[in-house]
Amino acid sequence: MDQATDVPARAGHNRPRNPSVPLEPDWFESVGVNASAVERRAATLTTRRTVKKEYQAAWLVRAIECVDLTTLAGDDTPERVRRLCAKARRPLSDDMLAALGLAGMALTVAAVCVYPTMVAPAVRALDGSGIPVASVATGFPAGLTPLKQRLEEIRYAVGEGAREIDIVITRAHVLARDWRALYDEVAAMREA
Repeated sequence: MDQATDVPARAGHNRPRNPSVPLEPDWFESVGVNASAVERRAATLTTRRTVKKEYQAAWLVRAIECVDLTTLAGDDTPERVRRLCAKARRPLSDDMLAALGLAGMALTVAAVCVYPTMVAPAVRALDGSGIPVASVATGFPAGLTPLKQRLEEIRYAVGEGAREIDIVITRAHVLARDWRALYDEVAAMREA
């Protein structure tokens, strides 16, 4: 992995790519979680409304801007992806935007996420919108295909125009606590 500390921003991104760091298992091996405290806190989340009144709508609009619209159906077609991309370009109707006091706002989602074979139709449908196409790769959802094939799937999706790749790790590395194998796998995926 790239050990540079001054990594320039990639095309279409406003922030530089994170530089990689060497594997240091001590960073996470010593982390503990108070499971009972986490469970108590999680149980109260549905009973709270922390954002109230006019701020609630503002945060919901902000949430839309953070969403990746996704279709990962086995029967996806270029036409279905095109419709999803139209929704990504205009997630709220003009009436809804006006009711929120946001008439004329160019509200879009963060990205559209599709399987690698649907990247090219998504890129065409989003041309000029500034909305990036993300793709699941690496044997989604199980990640149980050979690493060489998963790396090729990343290269294919990027070659088709994907600007983000959602990866699937080999969970067996985590279950076996084989952090070196997991690190090496993620490093190879990042390189691809």
